[in-house]
Formats: sequence, structure tokens, C-alpha cells
Amino acid sequence: MDILTLVGLVAGVLIVVLAMLANASLLTFLNLPGLAIVLGGTFAVTLIKFRLSSVTGAFRLAFAAAFTDRVPSPTALIREVGALAMVVRKEGILGLESHQTDNGFLQKAINLCVDGHPPELVEEALVQESRQIEERYEVAERVFRGIGESAPAIGMLGTLVGLVQMLNTLDDPSSIGPAMAIALLTTLYGAFLAQLIALPLADKLQLKAEDEGRNHLLIITSMRNIMRGENPRVMTELLSSFVTPDQRLGLAPEREA
Repeated sequence: MDILTLVGLVAGVLIVVLAMLANASLLTFLNLPGLAIVLGGTFAVTLIKFRLSSVTGAFRLAFAAAFTDRVPSPTALIREVGALAMVVRKEGILGLESHQTDNGFLQKAINLCVDGHPPELVEEALVQESRQIEERYEVAERVFRGIGESAPAIGMLGTLVGLVQMLNTLDDPSSIGPAMAIALLTTLYGAFLAQLIALPLADKLQLKAEDEGRNHLLIITSMRNIMRGENPRVMTELLSSFVTPDQRLGLAPEREA
């Protein structure tokens, strides 16, 4: 669980709710027509911009990636591939056959190597896999950025609708209140949806995509060096550029007996 994402979301919503409760009740800020305008209009615009499969895939990926800390640290990966290099150096590439890992990308790389494919094919397959994953993240990020751009604009449209209704019913004081509520609250709903949900999730997806891409490059570089028979200590030294200087201590595998 990526607890910071959940804490940030809950804290943001709580701050807004507490501000609402300062001098009024929550029911004061509840306007179903305005909420329908913002949610329905934003969803409609999103469907116009993207395919339905892209939208549903974006939501699945957002909740899977943003609320789970599933991206392993480069330090842990370097240690793991360093251990793999030691195994290959002692037992050959088939020594990896029994190795199992929770990292799906690394497991695929191991399987390709064990199956006896040439290094060029292994690298090409891994690069293609990395690009497809990167593309899925990019599409999901674009979907949420699109929502973040559309929601405030739809809120402004709702505001205009409310103002027009209010101006057309100035002779009926009882109708001014509901029309003014739509005019003001739709802007609030649009800003809330964009600034507290859609845009932060888009930024989180971008961050996770960068982390995944870095780890994929690390794994691709590692498997290339392992298949070439590179010395594990030399390989680990090359991979240390993926981490900060203070994280490099203890990365090198133990010397062979």
C-alpha cells in the first residue's frame, strides 16, 4: 500500500470538508443538478477524447499503481541481479532455471535467457515489453489529465447555466437561490474533481511510469551483461549509476571463494 497517496487524498478531502463545516452544513454544498452537470459532462468529454477501453484501463491502472507501492527499489534490484550474475558465473545460464521472483519483468527476462534465445532477441523482447508498459501508463496519465482539464471547464459551463436561469427568473425570488447554487457549486465541484483527484493521480502515474522505466532499463542492462558473461562485481559497479551515492554501499556481491 502506498500510504502517502491515501493520506494525501484523505487529508485534502478532510480540509475541504472542515472548511465547509466552519459556518454551514454539508447539505448547503450539496446540489444534485450541479453535481450531475460536472460528473456527467466530464465523463462525456472524456469518452469523446478517449476510447472506453482506455478510460476503464486508466482507472484500473490508477488504483493499482497509485495506491500500491509495487515498484521495487533499484537497490533491491541491483542486489538481486548481482546474485543472478553470481549464479550464472558458477553454474551457467541454466542455473537460473529454478529462480523465481515477484518482479514480472525480471521473471520474463530470466525465462527468455533460460530458453536459450540469443542476447539480441532477449533484449529486443524486453525493450518491446517495456515500451508497451510505458504506453499504458502514458495513456492512463493522459486520461486523468484530460479529466483534470475538462472538469473545471464543465464547472464553468454549469456556472453559466445557473446564471442564465437566475437572470431569467429575477421576478421570482424563490427561484434565485437554486439557480445561484448551481452557478457557484458547479465551479466548486469542477475544481475539487480536478485539483484533488484527477491531476494528482495523473502526476502519480507519471512518477510510477518513470520508476518502472528506470527499473526496466536496469534489468535490460543487467541481463545483457549477464549473457555476455560480465564479472558480477563489474556489472554491479556499472549499475550503481541507477542509485544515489549513499545507496551504493553494500551493493557489490561477495567475492568468490
